[in-house]
Amino acid sequence: MNIDKLMRIIDKHVPLNTAESWDNVGLLIGDQNAEVEGILTALDCTEAVVEEAITTQSNTIICHHPLIFKGVKNITQQEGSGAIIRKLIQNDINLIALHTNLDVYPEGVNAMLADKFGLLDQRILNPEIVNYYKVQVFIPKANIETFKNKISEAGLAKEGEYEYCFFESPGTGQFKPVGDAHPHLGVLNEIEHVNEYKLEFMINHSQKKLTQQLIHTHHPYETPVYDFIEMEQEANYGLGMIGELSEPMTVQAFVNLVKSQLNMPSVRFTGNQDSSIQTVAVIGGSGIGFEYAAASQGADIFVTGDIKHHDALDAKIAGINLLDINHYSEYVMKDGLNQLLTKWLYDEDIKCEIKTSRLNTDPFEYL
Repeated sequence: MNIDKLMRIIDKHVPLNTAESWDNVGLLIGDQNAEVEGILTALDCTEAVVEEAITTQSNTIICHHPLIFKGVKNITQQEGSGAIIRKLIQNDINLIALHTNLDVYPEGVNAMLADKFGLLDQRILNPEIVNYYKVQVFIPKANIETFKNKISEAGLAKEGEYEYCFFESPGTGQFKPVGDAHPHLGVLNEIEHVNEYKLEFMINHSQKKLTQQLIHTHHPYETPVYDFIEMEQEANYGLGMIGELSEPMTVQAFVNLVKSQLNMPSVRFTGNQDSSIQTVAVIGGSGIGFEYAAASQGADIFVTGDIKHHDALDAKIAGINLLDINHYSEYVMKDGLNQLLTKWLYDEDIKCEIKTSRLNTDPFEYL
């Protein structure tokens, strides 16, 4: 398996296009034709993690936080991430980042945290909204099968794991060719009645131009009639998870559970310590801003990291319980991603050694 094959497998499960527009995911450093000799999963790509990859003979690091985030003006030993980038290149190590696309993945970072807390009946806290088009094309019965084949061959009319997704309904089309028309059916200046079908199928928002080109190329009519109806639907992925504890807990009992499960020496809480906790919402990393959506869905507590003073104060005034587990809590993705990759590669009948980084890259010390 080379890097290109690995990236196609990853993109199949955790699509890169589901990352936020400001994010930087995918192959950041490396060669698409390089053979994958071993994979190391990590939260951050630090110089120590690169050394760990070298020691474990893993020539591919897959991390959560992108090493290259903003514009790189120089790569020197003394400047910022320069030493890390140089070490990666010098040792032919590929670096892949799966960041916000892994956050919104239904089995991603937030599901991994929810599993740590033992949440049942998990559901996505903030599902993404996907824009798409329903296409309607009117076409003679004699041409419909050939037309559908061309549309399907181009990768359109797909729904999840299903291809060739069409709906067709019969009707009678009528038209009168005039002037310089060159009709596929009928004659000039006479009304023609044709047994036609209305063919309907769905396309992604980005596939509109391709669909127009295919219609004009493969439709038999000189002037095909078609519509693009813009629609939206709730995606099966999104940010955060919400679920239920098996039984209600006191705030202190829940805090103790979280600290134990995440092996965390301390956390920060704001809210009512006398609350009963059963419905829990979680967004790993920096999820502040979604606490009100969590509360509106019945969450007794919202768990995230990087909570600022004024956000905490506003939430307390609003009667919302917050638990700050800091950004490093996302380290659960190291083992979680290892398990996902193992399954994905097994399903592809590919053998590759996958290791989990054992380094703690939390920049803070708890005194």
